[in-house]
Amino acid sequence: MSEQFLDFSPQMFAGKTVLVSGGTSGIGLEIARGFKKLGATTLATGSSGEKVAACRGRNEDGAIRFQQLDVSNSEEVASLFASLPQLDVLVNAAGVARPEEEYSEDVFLRVMDINLNSVMRLSEAAMPLLLASKGSVVNVASMLSYLADASVPAYCASKSGVTGLTRALAHRYGPQGVRINAVAPGYHQTEMTRPLWSDKKEAEHIRHRTALKRWGRAEDLTGAVIFLSSGAAQYITGVTLPVDGGYVSGM
Repeated sequence: MSEQFLDFSPQMFAGKTVLVSGGTSGIGLEIARGFKKLGATTLATGSSGEKVAACRGRNEDGAIRFQQLDVSNSEEVASLFASLPQLDVLVNAAGVARPEEEYSEDVFLRVMDINLNSVMRLSEAAMPLLLASKGSVVNVASMLSYLADASVPAYCASKSGVTGLTRALAHRYGPQGVRINAVAPGYHQTEMTRPLWSDKKEAEHIRHRTALKRWGRAEDLTGAVIFLSSGAAQYITGVTLPVDGGYVSGM
């Protein structure tokens, strides 16, 4: 666990329940670990039964509860939230990209459903619990909410949609005490970005364009999500916070 967590009170989320969709790998898994490190009861969901089983196998002390969930299935989503007695933070981190395949209508619609529709689907299903706890939502957008990548039109469209949805939901539920924010990751070393960071020439080009002169790590996003979910951000809602090492600001 990164030393960044020394900056937070060790039990700042004690007594709180956090759900992270897309929490069985990459950025989502690191976010789930961060909340658990700070005392939260943490549930992480993933679409792959194989990944869920692998996470359970590595989770020997049961620190995080892992559960399979198809975020495109409204019945599964409703059933999951109905089973929870409490929810204080929802992190919508489920996402996919299908480079060069998203020009096919079926693939385009599938990526949109997972990346954008699921944010609305989970947020609405979670809202009764979040209204009761005066909780918060953090959505995972992307630097491609602002930039173009011709290989992933659905990913760009869906992540742009996440920022707009974040603003709309913030104004919908702000009067009732629920905050809705988003983070926009840049180039972080995850399985999704492996084709880029495993290419030495491309990886160096990205590093050079980044203000901090390095690729992001999955855990680099966790502190921002924790901050936006915490009392320190109690007057922040409707924002999308770039966590990209300064990449977009240098374009």
